[in-house]
Amino acid sequence: MLAIRMQRNGRSHYPTYRIVVQESQRHPLSGRVVAEVGNYNPATKALTLDKDAVNKYLSNGAQPSSRVAFILKKNGIKLPKWYKEPTPKKATAKHADKLRKNQPKEEAPAEAPEAPAEAPAEAPAEAAEAPAEETPAEA
Repeated sequence: MLAIRMQRNGRSHYPTYRIVVQESQRHPLSGRVVAEVGNYNPATKALTLDKDAVNKYLSNGAQPSSRVAFILKKNGIKLPKWYKEPTPKKATAKHADKLRKNQPKEEAPAEAPEAPAEAPAEAPAEAAEAPAEETPAEA
């Protein structure tokens, strides 16, 4: 089975890609390529495609990779009906119960203004009661 995929070229930290038709079992860097149908430079977003060759290989059953399919769709090449788009991945947290957004809400800020208002009222009452308790204990 044939695959339409990207083959990395260029120097380190500055990749360029060749869009090639290759046997799907082979590694992209193996060098054994059936046809080169385009080039892509991600730094400049420059793309050259041989649309006739791409359509020929797609009609003969070549399977495009997900990235190549995205590029082909963006440039107006219609993909065959049998092509299935890959399902988007959903990110899940390993320990979702430990996240802050999943922790119970604290109501301490709502109670904080009420507590100081009550505390001064109780403090003098306690001070007045304390000497009264000490006097019977001495007797």
